[in-house]
Amino acid sequence: MEKIRVGIIGGAGYTGGEAVRLLINHPGVELAYVHSNSNGGNRVSDVHADLLGDTEMRFVDTPIGELPAVDVMFLCVGHGDARKFLEANHISEDVRIIDLSQDFRIAPETAMDGHEFVYGLPEQNREAIKQARNIANPGCFATCLQLALLPLAAKGLIRGDVHVSATTGSTGAGQKLAATSHFSWRANNLSTYKVFEHQHLREVGQMIRLFEPAYGGAVNFIPYRGDFTRGIIASVYTDFAGTLEEAQRIYNDYYASAAFTHVSERPISLKQVVNTNKCLVHLTVHEGKLLVMSAIDNLLKGASGQAVQNMNLMCGLPETMGLKLKPLAF
Repeated sequence: MEKIRVGIIGGAGYTGGEAVRLLINHPGVELAYVHSNSNGGNRVSDVHADLLGDTEMRFVDTPIGELPAVDVMFLCVGHGDARKFLEANHISEDVRIIDLSQDFRIAPETAMDGHEFVYGLPEQNREAIKQARNIANPGCFATCLQLALLPLAAKGLIRGDVHVSATTGSTGAGQKLAATSHFSWRANNLSTYKVFEHQHLREVGQMIRLFEPAYGGAVNFIPYRGDFTRGIIASVYTDFAGTLEEAQRIYNDYYASAAFTHVSERPISLKQVVNTNKCLVHLTVHEGKLLVMSAIDNLLKGASGQAVQNMNLMCGLPETMGLKLKPLAF
């Protein structure tokens, strides 16, 4: 099998590091370069210390036009920087781009200089992703919440307000140091942020209205900072007139062919999904409300793992290739 040549732009951060970890072990990929403006010449394993012994690659800071040709380019850059990158650099339309920032997720701002981006949630857009040249990878909270609601939306069953509480690990804040990402502040602590106004709500609302254009309800979202490093667990509830058995049938039917999203009959926990590309959901019906618990690893299914899943679909590879990862368990 001829391997896909892949390049990573912005390889020193959390999502870039996760992409490197996945791609150096992907049997269908040759990782051509890992680009970093701040770490050119440094060993990748000096920044991502867990990769010592796994790769001898060094970061490059070569001008983009002088980099080796690739089939797929991962943009693991900050929000707003992907659009700046494409403005500053001509990337051939023959190169498939997977953007992990939020720059091209929301219509109508999904195109730029001949690059049209398809929203990369495989459980919703699998067939479109297979035909796409460019992917806007979903946000981490957006992925967790959409996978909790997608089967209901597809049936037109989201009729009232949706209420969400979700807690994320510290890696969700990115690698740049901030007051609320210090270990001494985060440990043994819990706090809310961006209450009712988190940027990923735009993606959730866009998904609901794709299926239910007249939806006029609100998605009330309370995000929490957790005192752990990775993972998201969300509780999502809304009005539901059916029984638990009916809800389970709707979700099991919708996710019957999903590679990584699974409906659990038992309550779920973060350790079942951390270090995997899985999303697990668990359902409870109580007095006219459906509660959906949803859990993912924010850096894998919420970022780089989903990006590799999208690459597999775009390039005609098995969807799970390079993504059969072991959960922590203990």
